[in-house]
Amino acid sequence: MDAQPSTGDPTATHRRTIGPYVPVRRLGEGGMGIVYLARDPGGRQVALKVMRPELAAQEEFRARFRKEAEAAKRVARFCTAPLLDAGRDGDRHYLVTEYVDGPDLSSVIDAQGPLSGSNLDALAVGVATALAAIHEAGIVHRDLKPSNILLSPLGPRVIDFGVAHLADTLAERTGTVIGTPSYMSPEQARGESVTSAADVFAWGCVVAYAATGRPPFGSGPMPEVLYRVAHHVPYLTGMDERLRTLVEQALDKDPARRPSAQRLLDRLLGREEVAVEAATRIVSDIWATPAETTRRAGAAPDGADGPDRTGPGGTERSDAGAGGAGRRRGRRWVPVAVAGGALAVAAAILIFALHPFGGGTTPPKGPLASRDIKVNGHPLHVTVDAVKRRGTSVTVQWTITMTGSEGSWWPRDLFGDELSGAGLVDPPSGSKFLPARKDDRCVCSALPTQWLHPGDVLPLYATYTGVPQDLETIGVDVPGFGLFADVPVYDG
Repeated sequence: MDAQPSTGDPTATHRRTIGPYVPVRRLGEGGMGIVYLARDPGGRQVALKVMRPELAAQEEFRARFRKEAEAAKRVARFCTAPLLDAGRDGDRHYLVTEYVDGPDLSSVIDAQGPLSGSNLDALAVGVATALAAIHEAGIVHRDLKPSNILLSPLGPRVIDFGVAHLADTLAERTGTVIGTPSYMSPEQARGESVTSAADVFAWGCVVAYAATGRPPFGSGPMPEVLYRVAHHVPYLTGMDERLRTLVEQALDKDPARRPSAQRLLDRLLGREEVAVEAATRIVSDIWATPAETTRRAGAAPDGADGPDRTGPGGTERSDAGAGGAGRRRGRRWVPVAVAGGALAVAAAILIFALHPFGGGTTPPKGPLASRDIKVNGHPLHVTVDAVKRRGTSVTVQWTITMTGSEGSWWPRDLFGDELSGAGLVDPPSGSKFLPARKDDRCVCSALPTQWLHPGDVLPLYATYTGVPQDLETIGVDVPGFGLFADVPVYDG
């Protein structure tokens, strides 16, 4: 029997039960339904999403609802907000997910800026872990983005993986594009079939956004963003080169060349066939609890953009989350102390895998050197952004910008498949160092397999070993760009 309406909670629209669940308050509304904070029969908080009656009236939707709900229930509960229940109450179809107490990634970046250090590493591992679990259940997320990642006290949790194909019904009825342009894969932009490789591409976009504060293909009108996704190189300047290597691989335009989510996890942790259970424990062990910012709860969201102010997590997106004047500024990230040998080892595994040369001082902002040249008639601007030393290893980061107003440039004409020809020159001795090699591959950027157009930005890096530790400056020799002499070297 439905409970009587309550006047004690002004945010609640009613207190009727929906199935065995009692709504506490309405959190938001989107294209597919209304989301409530609710309590289950045991009194625990859950996120309850009630589908729109006009959708539930369609036989195709009901068939997809049953199929997708059963698949979502098979997803392992690792770095996700799992689907707990799916049911029907009269003509109302509903989904129930675990309540996640924490802000979404986009709210945290808006309020506090990009992530760094162990939190950035934990985010990359946590989202890869979630995708590995989701893909293992035979599901493709299709709309992974910062607002679909909640930052709980135990680490990041991915939501909105249980109703991906349900959104197709809405898309077919309204002509809505499923996905968020800045985080869609090239194959999605072209309207081609979507596989788990699209989620890996979105992982690369999310990690780049978390590290830099901006999507790697920018933002703006949907057609412009989708064109950049399909044809331009990502903007990754400022990312740590170790994590950037994996992000570059994930953002390959060809889905067949992207690593799987499991392979991402293996590479991040430096192991083979890492179990999602172990990865989840590592993430929780090194995670720093985010400050109290815009609060959201995990739910099964819409998967389609539009006037939905709830956010993809299905909970209320206030003006703070939308960039309004009402945003509450949070405290800084407060590191969680890691105690005990087992936890310290777990944290060290992740930190070493991503930062094998340790830490150091941060180089100054701005380029260390720059030059304008023409290559085959194409005007280019190159900057040496950083020269970081860790012991006898040195990593150099460059950025090449195509500054002309017309034409296109094929970077492999100059560099080949990888940046193996870029060298460092020791000023006193004249000795030249070439990038290090591992597994018969250069520890450097692989060159993109697409043309660059005016305004495109190409970030590059290369790592060298055996460089004398007492050097304060070094020469940077880039094929086609000549020698940049006396570039300062910084600990990093």
